[in-house]
Amino acid sequence: MWFLSAAGEIVTEKISVILIVGNEEKNIVDCLESIKWADEIIVVDSQSSDSTVELAHKYTGKIFVKEWQGFAEQKAYSLSLAANEWVLSIDADERVSSALKTEIMNLNFGECNGYKIPRENYFLGKRITTCGWDKDRQMRLFRKSKTRLSDNLVHEGFLVEGKTGSLKNHLIHYTHTSIESTLKKINTYSSLQAEEYVKKKKSSASAIILHSIAAFLRSFISLKGYKDGVHGLMISMFNSVTTMLVYMKLWELQNLRIKTKTN
Repeated sequence: MWFLSAAGEIVTEKISVILIVGNEEKNIVDCLESIKWADEIIVVDSQSSDSTVELAHKYTGKIFVKEWQGFAEQKAYSLSLAANEWVLSIDADERVSSALKTEIMNLNFGECNGYKIPRENYFLGKRITTCGWDKDRQMRLFRKSKTRLSDNLVHEGFLVEGKTGSLKNHLIHYTHTSIESTLKKINTYSSLQAEEYVKKKKSSASAIILHSIAAFLRSFISLKGYKDGVHGLMISMFNSVTTMLVYMKLWELQNLRIKTKTN
């Protein structure tokens, strides 16, 4: 991690890794093991009831407990705690591959203010190369002074001022390890998405049906989910279910507002 100064000298940069967690005892050790090379590790825990914090203490003393206030708020808080200018943000279900570690360690940081990192996504133990998952790139490595969080409830992200680039090597993302956990994520995601849509879109019976069908066809046919076999089929069906729930919950929110105004 270095850059050339105006005088042509090589300056070494330190890097902070930030991580927000909540009941991640199944993931936290493997995640932290993959980033133990960092100069600083900051963990923000949302009052976990399992052994997440205890396990994290084996890797860092910089553990902060903050009541859950949403993804963007938790990540913004973790970013504010970083002591170094360069920050890497990862999630508990992600791992920094050895190739990505090497790329980061040898990166000339003077060229950009932030870098997107591709993700290698897994569903029920299988690496998925269709359904749009192969195009997944996230802004995760950036200068703290040039970065802020978006205020989206869903797909919150880091917004970087100035020139940005992309790295070649992957974050390994074990996003869905069971059907049960996937359903829980879908329920949470769809509720947040419906809240974001409530002032932008309208829902109806036809919207619920048509958007759900379109989501499946796009994932399974247009984005070639069929090439990943049963896994691609399940992902496409989950995409459809998620869309259906978003528009059903949106309909619920809009009708509750109408009833509230008329009462």
